[in-house]
Amino acid sequence: MTDDAPPLRKIIHVDMDAFFASVEQRDFPELRGKPVAVGGSSQRGVVAAASYEARVFGVRSAMPSVTAARRCPDLIFVKSRFDVYREVSGQIREIFSRYTDAIEPLSLDEAYLDVTEDKLGIGSAVRIAKAIRAAIKAETGLTASAGVSYNKFIAKLASDQNKPDGMCVILPDQGPAFVASLPVKRFHGVGPKTNEKMARLGIQTGADLREKDVAWLGAHFGSWAEGLHRMARGIDYRPVRSSRIRKSLGGERTYSEDKWTETDLREALDGIVEIVWDRIAERQVRGRTVTLKVKFADFRQITRAHSLDRAVTGREEFSAIGHHLLDTVMPVENGVRLLGLTLGSLERDGEAEETEQPRQTAFSFD
Repeated sequence: MTDDAPPLRKIIHVDMDAFFASVEQRDFPELRGKPVAVGGSSQRGVVAAASYEARVFGVRSAMPSVTAARRCPDLIFVKSRFDVYREVSGQIREIFSRYTDAIEPLSLDEAYLDVTEDKLGIGSAVRIAKAIRAAIKAETGLTASAGVSYNKFIAKLASDQNKPDGMCVILPDQGPAFVASLPVKRFHGVGPKTNEKMARLGIQTGADLREKDVAWLGAHFGSWAEGLHRMARGIDYRPVRSSRIRKSLGGERTYSEDKWTETDLREALDGIVEIVWDRIAERQVRGRTVTLKVKFADFRQITRAHSLDRAVTGREEFSAIGHHLLDTVMPVENGVRLLGLTLGSLERDGEAEETEQPRQTAFSFD
């Protein structure tokens, strides 16, 4: 493993605070200061976003609506308005573009910005982050949190440090100690199962992780060993890619009534194929891996995937692979409440992978 460091970057990670719920509270004053969940309130509903007032009660995104209502009896459910969220996201993106052209969106409500080049000659990454947050507040009425640091990994950790409506700056000489102080469950890529595994191995914090060498990490975490080794030391050389391609593209549907029969399931899958392939065609991407997601009435969830050594050729092949994957779970022993289909290992036609090195600049946060 080599750690030949490229020149330092100035990275800002901007994350909107409870974005969907905050837009609803902005547009409907009667919701302000109250626990709000964006999403369906029916038995089949799922919370898409929760206001901070709702989070106090343990309400979280992706939680079944019935669970959310049980945790917070006064919870107010509102229907999602994705056209509005996309419009506001566009406003925010336009604000970013005033300060840098190197913008890597992660979703409607968060993005990495590389301000190393300092488009407006402001002279400070911290002042740029403050200016962006102030512009977002003034022009959209919403608050954003920001992390400012020398790489993407730490900037993202920092943006979550003082939420909501906060900012955290981690200088290059502070990075390793900052990472060491955090629980590993906050690290991007460490989900609940990985966190449980690390806990069993005696790894609770970044400091615990840093004590393990690459060989030990390889024995327990395979190909992720070098990534974890760097992560524990606050090292991340990934550039901000303004032409970032999503790793996967898909769609899923939750049904008001469980589906049991093969006929109903295949018909439902055909509908998802149409929706997903239209998205794939619109974005002009191709991929090699098709993944089927099935959630049963008891909330047990399974996935089945099939990868080719080439890109899927078209809608027909995408559909055929999806139905083949459905074959592997038929007949179902429990009703199906959700089906999803995803195309992964995405790339754009004719687009080669770029190697990107920032220019050396004087590094100043303040």
